Amino acid sequence: MSAEIYRDAWGIPHLRADDVDELARAQGRVTARDRAWQLEVERHRAAGTSASFLGPEALAWDRLARRARLADTARRCFADLEKTDPATADWVRAYVDGVNEGLAEETAPSAEFARVGLAPGRWEPWTPLAVWLATHILFAGFPAKLWRAHVSAHLGPDAVGLFAADGPGTAGSNGWLVAGERTTTGHAVLAGDPHRWIEDPGVYQQIHLSCPEFDVVGLAVPGVPGIAHFGHTGTVAWSITNAMADYQDLYEERLRRTGDGVEALGPDGAWHRAERHTELIHVAGGDTVEVEVVETDRGPVVAGGPDGADDPSPAALSLRHPPRVTGDLGFGALLPLLRARRVADVDRALDGWVEPVNVVQAADTGGGLLHRVAGRVPVRAAANGQGPVPAWDQRYTWRGWHTPARAGLTDGVAVMANQRGPSAPLGVEFAPPHRADRITALLARKDRWTAADMAAIHMDTLLGSAGPLLDLVASVTAPDPAAAALRDRLLAWDRHMDAQSADAAAYSALRGAVVRRLAAHPAFAAVAEPPPHPEVFQPWLAFVVRVGYALEHLLRADDLYGIDRAALVREALADVAATTPRAWGESHRLAPWRALPDPRTPDAAEPGLAGDHDCVLCTSAVPGLTDRAARGPAARYVWDLADRRHSGWVVPHGAGGPTDSPHRADQQALWLTGALVPVVTDFALLTKETDV
Repeated sequence: MSAEIYRDAWGIPHLRADDVDELARAQGRVTARDRAWQLEVERHRAAGTSASFLGPEALAWDRLARRARLADTARRCFADLEKTDPATADWVRAYVDGVNEGLAEETAPSAEFARVGLAPGRWEPWTPLAVWLATHILFAGFPAKLWRAHVSAHLGPDAVGLFAADGPGTAGSNGWLVAGERTTTGHAVLAGDPHRWIEDPGVYQQIHLSCPEFDVVGLAVPGVPGIAHFGHTGTVAWSITNAMADYQDLYEERLRRTGDGVEALGPDGAWHRAERHTELIHVAGGDTVEVEVVETDRGPVVAGGPDGADDPSPAALSLRHPPRVTGDLGFGALLPLLRARRVADVDRALDGWVEPVNVVQAADTGGGLLHRVAGRVPVRAAANGQGPVPAWDQRYTWRGWHTPARAGLTDGVAVMANQRGPSAPLGVEFAPPHRADRITALLARKDRWTAADMAAIHMDTLLGSAGPLLDLVASVTAPDPAAAALRDRLLAWDRHMDAQSADAAAYSALRGAVVRRLAAHPAFAAVAEPPPHPEVFQPWLAFVVRVGYALEHLLRADDLYGIDRAALVREALADVAATTPRAWGESHRLAPWRALPDPRTPDAAEPGLAGDHDCVLCTSAVPGLTDRAARGPAARYVWDLADRRHSGWVVPHGAGGPTDSPHRADQQALWLTGALVPVVTDFALLTKETDV
């Protein structure tokens, strides 16, 4: 045996090999077989070449990828890995070899390749690092600093807090750890669901990796070897949530052109030469675009430029983030995670983690527990977290790294849902506490839990953020009988965003109407006009979206610039009462991202959903803009430390990638109802597909 590929009933790959490198090669190969189109898209996105076949809509991303120098950072980090950890570098190379072998075997590429006239391209050893960077470069939401600066400039610094909320581009998660003292087996259970953009094929790949050194099941990122975020080795399991830490800075640069290129003013008061070159972005169906790439001592310039040419941003802004500074992306943690036997092993592995910065929960069969922050966060002035800071002022330079925080359990439970927790000193904005509070309250209802109990928590639909708007509804006099009837319905509503609930739909309609009225109020006219930053940052600057996610704060504020919020609610009640009621799931439908959408598939073909942004079942509508959910649980998992066979997992679509695969979407019915696919690790119960 060199390596073998098995499948379970759901098409999930189970791999067995003689050593770790052969296993990595098999993982790369099976990923290429299952996800060839997805890998091609991710490779191009990481290189900033996706517009060459996806067209003008991909140009904004490609500009960022080029200007942020993602591919160059990946090359730099891989070169450092070869020097500091050659065994891990060889392991990554083996994965890439497998990807290239798998792509070369594709005799009938999926339909997407044919639609754009593309053939799979070759991966380089550093490509997995580039894919990781591209996947997470916006994960911490550094464009929110542009928003905070914009609000402060037009409404004053005190207004920033009014709009503080889990931003529109920030990924989150639910995660909870129940210690053995609170389970029926005496062993811990880990459960949760990462909330990301729902993509098709999915951002997570269910996989089983087995060799003489380890046997691990978990959720891999297609294009990246190993299992980084969610894994179970049989004796120890781990999971993560977004720590909401702030580890990326924007610096306002003073640049000038010289006969030799570009110079930037440094914090020492001197002008320093900046790296500068141009690159061409080829655009399918459009003109080739030239991009000027400039990098100062702080980092690559991602907005503006020496003279503003081709970018109307009000200032030249450079991006500084740990991998570009250190040449370390944290890939040295991946193999130790796979080899972990106890939480102490997981803990040591995560000491080398870089980004994204996560809150990690882990438990082992010996009773060990772990709840900590993992990742690299720079020590610098508090102002760096609020907005762009002057590059020429030494007060804003980095001065080392924070020591990751640790936390314990309360009553045998630890819950993280992106709220302020152990990572509070490391961040600026966090998610509202509703999801975390609700999970905690649900777990308090029983003294002892089983792994099978966790699905009910995954699917809870109570909307914790409904209170402020409903309080205003209770305070107003309805303008007509229909509005009065709607008012009474909403006040009697149980606040659950169930798919079949007409009251949930009515609440969402009212919320959207109030958001749009607030956003259109003259008091906000100046801030409603977004600043002219690059298109890729505009989701963080969209005013209706910002009002929608900050509605709680805006409705609870003692005074909101003289706005009569009760009058707005009264008007909105009348408007919504005049519409035909329908169930929440009729408008709250899944909106998955596909690199190449099929124009033959209407939006109405996507399934209706329960849940909402502040529910535990976090299927995120965008109040005031759309009821459709582009973000939500990108996977669900339950890791049972008593017996791994009692664990479960599910993804929104399926394990298969090609459109004609029987496993492309066979898990969706389970995902919609909260059911899980059983984890199978006994190779005798699996079907052998091939030797590799």
